[in-house]
Amino acid sequence: MVSFNGVNHLAMATGDMDKTIRFWRDLLGMRLVAGLGQPGYRHYFFEISETDLIAFFEWAGVKPVAKKEHGRPVRGPFIFDHVSFGVETEDDLWSLKDKLEAAGFPVSDVIDHGFIHSIYAHDPNGIPIEFSHNVARVNIRKEPQMRDGAPSGITLEGPQPQSGIWPGVATSTPASKRIVYPGAGSELFHGKKSV
Repeated sequence: MVSFNGVNHLAMATGDMDKTIRFWRDLLGMRLVAGLGQPGYRHYFFEISETDLIAFFEWAGVKPVAKKEHGRPVRGPFIFDHVSFGVETEDDLWSLKDKLEAAGFPVSDVIDHGFIHSIYAHDPNGIPIEFSHNVARVNIRKEPQMRDGAPSGITLEGPQPQSGIWPGVATSTPASKRIVYPGAGSELFHGKKSV
């Protein structure tokens, strides 16, 4: 049985990596732990947790999509590239490749990305998925690696969130005003109907 260890990384797209770094690293506080790239291409990884990352490709011409309510169907521009699921061992990666191929799903060769080995496929809905195993002795969470051949000045500030970039909170929400409104699913767990 394959042992999954979380979401290795969610891969998104951006037209402005500097704004993306400012938001994910400096505003949300996720460390910038890896950067791959060269002129005209970047792929950066931010640490969500000890086992989870979110990554962004920077592609010229990518524009933000129109804001919408979460879960509402949309057509047109997209914001999602693929999801990568981490596996515990290299054998798990090969087992998944064999299982997917045996079930009739096309699967890529095992690809070495330097710090992870990965395979790529699609689920029955066409959702692009990746399975990744961390390469032994390369731990980008403990020792971030910036391998971008042409990093921006903001990137060179390092993996740690930078202070003083965003305005501080002027007034915190007092405990007496912290209201959590029922939403979809609350009736299933708490018996509360959404408004």
